[in-house]
Parts: sequence; structure tokens; C-alpha cells
Amino acid sequence: MATTEASVSEPSATAAVFKRANESLLTHNLKWAAWRWLWRDAQCRAIGFEVRLEGPFGRIADVVGVGPANRVYLIEVKSSRGDLSRDDHTARDEARLKAKKPAADEAVRLTAGVLEAAATYARADGSRDGAWQVDPGYRQALREHARVVRRAEALRERIATYSTKFHDPAYLRTAHFHYVMAPSGLLARSELPRMWGLLDETPKVLVEAPLKQVREVTAHVLRAVARANTRDMMVAQGLLGQGRRGKRALD
Repeated sequence: MATTEASVSEPSATAAVFKRANESLLTHNLKWAAWRWLWRDAQCRAIGFEVRLEGPFGRIADVVGVGPANRVYLIEVKSSRGDLSRDDHTARDEARLKAKKPAADEAVRLTAGVLEAAATYARADGSRDGAWQVDPGYRQALREHARVVRRAEALRERIATYSTKFHDPAYLRTAHFHYVMAPSGLLARSELPRMWGLLDETPKVLVEAPLKQVREVTAHVLRAVARANTRDMMVAQGLLGQGRRGKRALD
């Protein structure tokens, strides 16, 4: 049975003030389910949403908690297959994507040359009384160049936001335990990334995450959690905007 927004137990009305404008109700409820599991089962007493564990410009972990023996728990919340697939890329996938960039840049250069030649020809055609911009050859070259530029820009944006969270050794060094929180039935155990555990919305553990031996990170994580919680409280009280600039002020 598919899990819907209504079938995941909702947090209290007070907790709803922490819901971000860009997240679905299902994602919000799953984040609070992760919080409950960290508090109740993992015995964490320092917990935060959207915590940056890799510095001010690092990747954001959905939910982070510090438990007994200073063990750090990191949970990524996934409410759909599309959401899940965004982080499920390997370094090899990233390398293949980046390998497309030289060809895309070359296409931009070539179409720019064609556009310049078409403009030169159109200007030289005196039959148009100076209205060279309406020349069919120039208009076609302009459209083609614009299309190629859009594709190159889309590729650059995709490279900039390409996520390898599930498989990146650096991200796996940020916590002792990594879990995916997903609705029941969304992710099969055989699809679970290596070194990750699995939680469902009830919340309970479906697959235990292995303990990783990482360097001492407790003080750093506590500072990151404190910053995240301060930011969320200020947003909830209307003292800080939810936009990128507002979040960056305390991240």
C-alpha cells in the first residue's frame, strides 16, 4: 500500500511552524518521524533539521542527532522515487556527466561562429535596407545558438547540483550512522545504498545502519545543530526569511 501524506502521522500544530515553504506535507511529516525516532529510539538529545556538516557551503543533511557516547546520526528523508534518485549517483556517474561539458561548450562556440557569419552576410545584403535582423538565415542561426546555449546552461546547472550523497566517502565520514527515512514500500532493501540503514514512517528500523569509525566530530556537529535550530526558531518567529539569504545568515 502506498503511503500518502495523510497516512503518515502528523506532528502537532506547533511543529507545523517549522514547515518550509518548499517542502511537501509528506516530507515535513517524515522529517518529524525521523526526529521522533532519534529522540525515542536513538536517545539523541541534540537534534536539528537541515544541518550543514561540511562547513557553510557544504551539503545539507535533512535531520541530524547526537546520541549516547557522542554518536552522530544522519538521516536523509526521501518522499518519492524522484527524490530518492537525486542523491543516488556515484562518482562514475558524475564523471560521465562532466565529460559532456567540453562538447556542449564547443557547440556554443561553433554556433556563435555561425551566428556571426550569418549576421555579417545579412548586413552585407543591401536589398533589406538595413533591416538585417529579419534575414531568414540570421534568424535561424540565432535560434540554433540560443537553443545550444540553453542546453549548455542546463548541463552546467545539473553538474553544479549533481548529488552523490549516498555513495560519497566524504559524506559518509560526517556521521557514525547514516539512515534513509522513506515511506513503507518506496525503497526495497536490495536498493539501499551500501553503508546506509533504512527507517519507515512509523518510525521503526527496517535495516540497521552499520557503525562507521569516523574522527571525533561531536563538537563540530553540536555547533552545526545549534546553528540550524537557531535559524529555524528565527524563521518560525518571523525574524529571518526562508529564502537563501536568510538561511545563509546562520548556516
